[in-house]
Amino acid sequence: MAKNYTLLLLLFLSVSAKAQFVPLSETSEISIITIGPGAELYDKFGHSAFRIQDPATGQDVVFNYGVYDFDTPNFYTKFARGKLLYQLGVSYYQPFFQSYVAQNRWVKEQTLNLNYTEKQAISDFLWNNARPENKKYKYDFFFDNCATKIRDVVQKVLGNKLEYKEDHLKEDLTFRQLIQQNLTANTWGSMGIDIALGAVIDRKAKPIEYQFLPEYVYEGAANAIIHRNGISESLVKKTTVLFENTPTPTETNFLLSPLFVLGILGLLILFITYRDYKRNTRSQYLDLFIFFLTGLVGVFLLLLWFATDHTATANNYNLLWAFPINLFIIGQLLKKSPSNWFKKYLKFLVIMFCLLTLHWIIGVQVFAIGLIPFFIALLVRYVFLLKFYNLNS
Repeated sequence: MAKNYTLLLLLFLSVSAKAQFVPLSETSEISIITIGPGAELYDKFGHSAFRIQDPATGQDVVFNYGVYDFDTPNFYTKFARGKLLYQLGVSYYQPFFQSYVAQNRWVKEQTLNLNYTEKQAISDFLWNNARPENKKYKYDFFFDNCATKIRDVVQKVLGNKLEYKEDHLKEDLTFRQLIQQNLTANTWGSMGIDIALGAVIDRKAKPIEYQFLPEYVYEGAANAIIHRNGISESLVKKTTVLFENTPTPTETNFLLSPLFVLGILGLLILFITYRDYKRNTRSQYLDLFIFFLTGLVGVFLLLLWFATDHTATANNYNLLWAFPINLFIIGQLLKKSPSNWFKKYLKFLVIMFCLLTLHWIIGVQVFAIGLIPFFIALLVRYVFLLKFYNLNS
């Protein structure tokens, strides 16, 4: 969710050497910084951070839970397996702010309505969390990220005095729906997320769980209440737009979109299948391609489910069409007369598509719209193969 990670890590080193556990003055302010979406897929969800500003001491720093170290041994392997540790970085405010201005991303600040004791408690908590032995944490996109950390710190320090209202949420959305709000429909990024993430994200999110996204941290804080000595006050006392970005239109090319590309692929599969049907023949190269592609995707999804610590990739029913075993029985397609069990296996693949449709209809899991033409073509091809082998056995 954050960019320029290496820069922020270097800035952290320079800040932490000079300003740990500095007592705040009465004029200090603590605020939540929310950054709008960026151009890249990993920036589409925005970013959140804390800012501590104290004119009396000259302190003006940002606490950013979106930092990781590119020098981590086996960086990409750990990232893919969900084992990469993120960390709390501390940077001077101005370089942090200017980095997002340069990316043309809006920046908003919510100054928190805290008394001196509460300000000092949050400051102490953050500086302690930024210690080398405390700063690292195991990142989870939905339950432990740069946005949820903001919510959790405020909750931990304020305790029962803090109440998050829910009336600003007008819809009961699933995690998948919340993600897709930030993405452009019919794009490869959107489809990739729908393929890689499983049914676990198709449950309704609780109101407090919406705050895995920075925009809901912003809205949640704006609607939160602090109870002190029988008096209820807003958590946020002032909201400031620090930078208003210049909106840029999203460039989309339908000819390169998943729906168009997979639509063409689906039509090609249907055309070849129709031709094979008329000629009572079978295009071996097409079947090899289909079984190799679906099997390879299936192995990848299976690894995401069982070989990683990513919580969102579990229970992925895309395996109903991307079946890993397809990759290992390609040899049957090279035979003129495949084994009898292979014909039963083709029936099994057809049944799997029926289960996929059922899962989609009853809401167990939502699948990518762009895959529909490909699904239809696969199902038709499997039915054709089943009939072809029965007629020519």
